[in-house]
Amino acid sequence: MTHEIATFAAGCFWGVEQSFRDMTGVIDAESGYTGGHVDNPTYEAVCRKETGHAEAVRVTFDPAIVSYDDLLALFWSIHNPTQVNRQGPDVGNQYRTAIFTHSDEQMAAAKASLVAEDASDRHNGPIATKIEPAGLWWKAEEYHQRYLEKNGGGACAIH
Repeated sequence: MTHEIATFAAGCFWGVEQSFRDMTGVIDAESGYTGGHVDNPTYEAVCRKETGHAEAVRVTFDPAIVSYDDLLALFWSIHNPTQVNRQGPDVGNQYRTAIFTHSDEQMAAAKASLVAEDASDRHNGPIATKIEPAGLWWKAEEYHQRYLEKNGGGACAIH
């Protein structure tokens, strides 16, 4: 069985993780930090905007069951990609919208999906999502993993 990795930032990682975890073909979804300039970031440092990291979710998926395009479709549907450095009440660069790609194929698919999403008229403004190659991944503290599953509650607000 071949697995692939995809990484998305769409605001608070708790709801994003749960949304991907619930998708058929997703083997695992892990909350963490990426896109910053500090090794071994902590949640507190990320929240203080000291690291440049985004709260993100690393998705391990089986491409024989779910395609990267399907993951992209879910990504666009679970957050407001027009907001810069925020999602709903959460404000800061750690809540930015971003796609971190793991291959040339993912980069091409992500760029095509952004163009299609921007042309869709589903949003009241231009898409703010950044697309960049995936860098180092730092798993978030254990209490952030499966947070909504362990603590109850629904997904985070997206508008």
